[in-house]
Amino acid sequence: MGLCNMLLKKGHQVHVVVPNEYPVYLRWMQHNELILDFIRQKKSASQLICSASLVFFVDFNSIKRMDEISKVLDCSNAVRVLIDHHPYPQIKVDYAFSYINVSSTCELICDFFREMGWLPELDKNIAECLLTGIMTDTGCFMHASSSAATFINVAELLAVGADKDRIYNSVFNNYSYHRMRLMGYCLSQKLVYLPHYKTAYMSLTKEELDRFQFETGDTEGFVNIPFSIRGVVVTALFVEKRDFIKISFRSKGDYAINAFSEKYFGGGGHKNAAGGESRISMDETLTKFQQLIAQHAQEILAASID
Repeated sequence: MGLCNMLLKKGHQVHVVVPNEYPVYLRWMQHNELILDFIRQKKSASQLICSASLVFFVDFNSIKRMDEISKVLDCSNAVRVLIDHHPYPQIKVDYAFSYINVSSTCELICDFFREMGWLPELDKNIAECLLTGIMTDTGCFMHASSSAATFINVAELLAVGADKDRIYNSVFNNYSYHRMRLMGYCLSQKLVYLPHYKTAYMSLTKEELDRFQFETGDTEGFVNIPFSIRGVVVTALFVEKRDFIKISFRSKGDYAINAFSEKYFGGGGHKNAAGGESRISMDETLTKFQQLIAQHAQEILAASID
């Protein structure tokens, strides 16, 4: 949305297409009404993609992350631009701004604006979109991805009026009552701690999600909670979808969880934050995970978390 709002300000006709539904707590941003959910608005979104002269791929670098949108791109002759910070880009584009050492794609877009000479046109609404992305991707600057450059960009966003307190409340203090109960249930009933492997994980079946009136985004951040346990190096969250088990992985220090995810669960991502999928049952998936963690115990136990 930060990129969208800047391009609108520059006089361009802009539309935003996302592959599926996104959380309610992100819908306060300027021009949120321009976002098309491809699952719900497939025809309109497809027409826009096919007629576009320029397409930006933002914050992902694999065709798999686009789901059904990837099929529509075959009809597009648009110039393609990638702006992303994930490793191993796998999308064919005309221009790529791909830097894995940058904290977030929103920080990278700040750098993109700077190189384009657009920073003088930065305003409060654009800045709040970008600061939201930086805050969420860095865990409010708790993750190791933050650098001195991150804070320089944040300072520029604050200087044009971005309200960090409003953003924090809108994103982190804007959950439903049912989400809070789901989190409590996860911690009290579904948290599995494997102290001998410095690992902890949680899992949620579709029935459990339905019981707590699950909405998109309700499990956001759950995978990080077990890091509050002293010494934990690897965490995972398993969530049952209609046709597969969605997995979120996190690690600390030297242990590369993205390599683990790619090798065993067809996923990938950052060194310490990755995702994957499983096409077997939840019970089978959890058994497989525990067995693999045991196999990799030596590497996990050796990981530095200083």
